[in-house]
Parts: sequence; structure tokens; C-alpha cells
Amino acid sequence: MSGFDLEGLTDMLGGFQQQLESLKSQVAKSEHTGEAGGGVVKVTATGENKIVSISIAEAAMADRELLEDLVRAAANEALRKAQEASASTLSKLADQLPLPPGLLGR
Repeated sequence: MSGFDLEGLTDMLGGFQQQLESLKSQVAKSEHTGEAGGGVVKVTATGENKIVSISIAEAAMADRELLEDLVRAAANEALRKAQEASASTLSKLADQLPLPPGLLGR
């Protein structure tokens, strides 16, 4: 009788867990920049969706409403890029898991 190799599966999943932790660390350290107004405003966010920097050109200071819109747009772009990069990175690891087709919506 061909038995199910539970120990082998446990070892493999342990390796995936280590890879997952490593990828999570890489994602957290990654930085993604969003720009608005042709680079007048730049916002950088980490893979953990934390804003780490905002750069505003002097010319943008004259119009407060426009500046607010540009900051919001740049921040949203940076956060979107961070989320897409995180999802893509974790998806690559999930693709390596020995799971039946369709289990993760694939």
C-alpha cells in the first residue's frame, strides 16, 4: 500500500513557511514611490503600507487645494504599487505549494 508521506509533507511545508517569512520581510522592507503632477509630488510607501517620505516641489505650494489633491493621488499610487508588489510576491510562493487546482482560486 502506498502510504501518505506526512513527514515529507510536514518538512516541505516547514520550508515554505521559512520562505514565506523571508518574503514577508522582503516585502516589508520594499519601497514604492507614487508621483503626481508630473513629479511635483512624490510619496514613498513601504510594502507594509506605511508612508515613509513625501517630497513636494516648491512650485506646488501656491495652490493648497491642488497640493492636497496631488498628495492624495501620489499616496494612493504608492500604496497601490506596494499592495500589487506584495500580492505578486506572495502569489509566486503560493504557486509553489502542492495544492489541488482551484483550492486557492487558481
